[in-house]
Amino acid sequence: MTLPLSGRRVLVTRAAHQAGKLSDGLRALGIEPVEVPVLEIGPPKSFKELDRALQQIPQYDWFIFTSANTVRAVSERAAELGVDLAPAKGAQVAAVGEATAAALRTGGLEVAFVPESYVAESLVKGLAGKLAGKRILLARTSVARDVIPIALREAGATVDVADAYRNVMPEEAPDALRDALRRPLDAATFTSSSSVIHLAEAARSARIAFPLFGVPAISIGPITSQTLREFGWPPTAEADPHDIPGLIAAVEHVLQKN
Repeated sequence: MTLPLSGRRVLVTRAAHQAGKLSDGLRALGIEPVEVPVLEIGPPKSFKELDRALQQIPQYDWFIFTSANTVRAVSERAAELGVDLAPAKGAQVAAVGEATAAALRTGGLEVAFVPESYVAESLVKGLAGKLAGKRILLARTSVARDVIPIALREAGATVDVADAYRNVMPEEAPDALRDALRRPLDAATFTSSSSVIHLAEAARSARIAFPLFGVPAISIGPITSQTLREFGWPPTAEADPHDIPGLIAAVEHVLQKN
């Protein structure tokens, strides 16, 4: 049976180890996922802040994890230090996104809160009345935006930010992008601000004009959408909900219209 979107080609920029769910969902619609991983996980430039935080876990009231990659990186570092990652009595764990929450539960941690969407306002709103005077550990990727820590501090919390890992561009990304563009793309998907930034870097290295001319950009959420706008590539659609199934649905909607 020929699916309605058979023959359409969509760029997938996720890290190689994370692309499967998105690519499989696109294939189920008949779409050819064109994987050009522009991210891979590396250690932060310094573990100083993360190590300091892990060695004083009992002092925190909340631990906030921003991605499944953060969960993995923090867990690995805690194991290297011989630190029990389980929160102290009375402390609680928040996860930005269901995938992050699932990674935490797999690691044996109970998740007390998951915001409705991946935006600072949703996180702070959900924790309203619980932040004043509290000390929070926010683990995240290096060079992440400061929107969340600023919002938490404005709500009265003391926030320690610890870089758990760093997104770097794979060396082969420029060549992979050049190969991907030998045939027309029908859309490009983005699951993080880093994927936008690194695709722009890959294009620059490959001497390819960026944004990709005539290719609709489809974003997973508002922060990624804002980064796309900053690079002059306003998204044609944004996932709702802000997750992989939502992104797949957004791709389907855009391609059915075009």
